[in-house]
Amino acid sequence: MGFRQPWPPSHLLLLIPVVLIVVITAADIATGPNIILSPLLVVAPTLTAWFAGPWTTAGIGALAMAGEAVSSWRTGSLSSRNVMVEVIAIAVITSLIVVLCAVRDRHSRQMARVRSVAEAAQQVLMWPLPSRLGPLRLACVYLASEEEAEIGGDLYAAARTGSAARVMIGDVRGKGLPALGEAALLLGAFREAAHQHASLPDLAAALERSMTRYLADFEPEGEAGERFVTALLVEIADSEPLVRMTSCGHPAPLLLGPDNTVHVPRLHPLPPLGVGVPDHDNHAVDVLPFGAGDTLVLYTDGVIEARDQNGVFYPLAERAAQWTDHPPEALLHHIERDLLAHTGGRFGDDVALLAIHRAPIPHPGNHLQHVQRGHADVSGQ
Repeated sequence: MGFRQPWPPSHLLLLIPVVLIVVITAADIATGPNIILSPLLVVAPTLTAWFAGPWTTAGIGALAMAGEAVSSWRTGSLSSRNVMVEVIAIAVITSLIVVLCAVRDRHSRQMARVRSVAEAAQQVLMWPLPSRLGPLRLACVYLASEEEAEIGGDLYAAARTGSAARVMIGDVRGKGLPALGEAALLLGAFREAAHQHASLPDLAAALERSMTRYLADFEPEGEAGERFVTALLVEIADSEPLVRMTSCGHPAPLLLGPDNTVHVPRLHPLPPLGVGVPDHDNHAVDVLPFGAGDTLVLYTDGVIEARDQNGVFYPLAERAAQWTDHPPEALLHHIERDLLAHTGGRFGDDVALLAIHRAPIPHPGNHLQHVQRGHADVSGQ
């Protein structure tokens, strides 16, 4: 024996206007000529437009006019002027509703194509990060400021280079879709240069050269010197409980410890990429302890500059202190929900978050004592 497939929800909803037409027609016939209910039939096509397309709405409108004709015929007023006006009014209102349905459906198809293009652009530019890179667990969140956009001026990427992992997070000046050119250029440059340069300053210098060439060819004359990208380059070796960072004008990350502490490292940032500073390789690298159980949270300034309705900035470090013992996926999930609640779902800039968690190391070593943390303790228990 087989089972019939249930009707789609729209077919079940279609019973509502049909039943409504039947009930109004029967009630109009029952009340006689003294109480006229047939004008209420126009409610049926109006309700249909909420869940159905223009053709279905037109059919319900025709059924409503038929109900008006049946009611008038039973009451003996089919040929009266009032009935003719009511039928014409239902026809005109139904026609207007059908036109609005067609416009709405066309707009919906256009928005679906926009989402499809945005999703394709995101897949091409922002390759999905692996959940694991050696002993590291990764999770990321991206929230574009422009509605219906899946990507904007924030970016992140990760690469496995021998026995280490390199990660970049960046923020293009500007936001939304107009910033895609610089974001695409920097992502492509990082994916190639991350495997070719032995140190982070060398990598930063290579990215600077790529940005300079790009801006020389494509930067409008009126915006000379106004286009740049802040970036944070991170390197984590498998065998060392350390993290090396080079900041090109980018905010310092949060370092979450297994002892429920949140630290903000004091970095020595370089100028942003694209401002024409050639000597990135002359700057030192910031080195911090990053042992088993630690989590590094990288973010763009769209997070810390997000405001609530009273203009208060989002306190990322304070809020992250509540979830230091969570894995990366759960940690970012909590931060995302909290950030959306703080801003009411409205962002003035693109938002990117990246969490990197160090899994336990079999032989962590004992050479952490000489490393200076160089951070500000935000909260601790």
